[in-house]
Amino acid sequence: MARIIIVGGSLGGLFAANLLLRAGHEVAVLEKSPSALDGRGAGIVTHPSLLRALRAAGAASAENLGVEVASRRVLDPGGAVAASLPLPQLLTSWARLYQILLELLPSPCYHRGKEVTALLQSAGAVSARCGDGTGFEGDLLLASDGLRSTVRAQLAPHVQPFYAGYVAWRGVCDEAALSEDTHASLFEHFGFCLPPGEQILGYPVAGAGNSSRRGERRYNFVWYRGARGKVLEELLTDSGGMHHPGGIPPNRIAEVNILRMRADARRLLAPQFVEVLEKTPQPFLQPICDVASEQLAFGRAALMGDAAFVARPHVGMGVTKAAEDALSVCECIERHGAGPEALLAYHEARQPVGLLIVERARELGAYMQAQGQPGQSAPAAPGRDARRVLEDTAIDFRPGRGARRIHPAPA
Repeated sequence: MARIIIVGGSLGGLFAANLLLRAGHEVAVLEKSPSALDGRGAGIVTHPSLLRALRAAGAASAENLGVEVASRRVLDPGGAVAASLPLPQLLTSWARLYQILLELLPSPCYHRGKEVTALLQSAGAVSARCGDGTGFEGDLLLASDGLRSTVRAQLAPHVQPFYAGYVAWRGVCDEAALSEDTHASLFEHFGFCLPPGEQILGYPVAGAGNSSRRGERRYNFVWYRGARGKVLEELLTDSGGMHHPGGIPPNRIAEVNILRMRADARRLLAPQFVEVLEKTPQPFLQPICDVASEQLAFGRAALMGDAAFVARPHVGMGVTKAAEDALSVCECIERHGAGPEALLAYHEARQPVGLLIVERARELGAYMQAQGQPGQSAPAAPGRDARRVLEDTAIDFRPGRGARRIHPAPA
């Protein structure tokens, strides 16, 4: 039995902790937040490997995991269907996965309010020192502490998040609040709308209490919009004048920016999406960044999840990638033992995959990246073929496997 420290108590860290615990190891999850994490209603696209990781972590089944859709469709600015693609998918939410994984993990393994400030390695062990003066020692340390990883800052300080030049407005709207027309034409589908230089997508997810019953669900949307220079600065400045360069908390977003966003929606989007945005009580935004690490293993410490690679959301692979990282590192520890050799094997298996996912997301996001320049308006950008967008976003690229559909279309 090995002692393994996991820095970061979000989904990637919880996947790793549950998998390692079931393999017979001792785990300590160090989460810097003193309270339960807030998923902000974010939707998650599932993939077969994500479901496999859930089963391996101890989840009995995918029952009540989320909401199923049968197809994708693009709505034109008038609200008509411009293109459609049969593609069965299961859509879940950050909150639902967090609930499942946290309940599987024995509570003594999960330590809140532990911000790691220093790492120390010796020939046979690694230790983490926390800001509250406590320390943890183990055979290995796995860093799954996100986009702005404090562990990565110590091990690979030159690897920094790269801002892509655009933001994502996000939020969830209650199913019961939507009109019959919007429900019929949008709610039951993975939907897209493609205003020039931008893109909005949405899909149904479970509602309050993770209910997936009809009438109690929610519609999750993501609207990508160019934002650079003064535009970005204004978006990340709250009503009190405080600037939040790393990302602004939802409840601090200036009301004028929300009103401006909704006015733009009425000018640019299909009326169904306009209704969703109008009826979303607290939309929030995030600057879109990516991270690509050329090295994942550092002696007895390794990077995984968003600490290692952050791909722009267009590929819908963030949580699945973290789950696959967790599966891989567990398999490497089983083959090589809890030492540096296992982490080197993990690096060799996962570094090419992470890089390919990041590059694929950059390709899909290139259309938005050129927008948001000072003096350049998004409507000046060329349009895109709706069918091509659906097909491009339904492709899963992996090393050695080529390109394939995320899920096969029904016969």
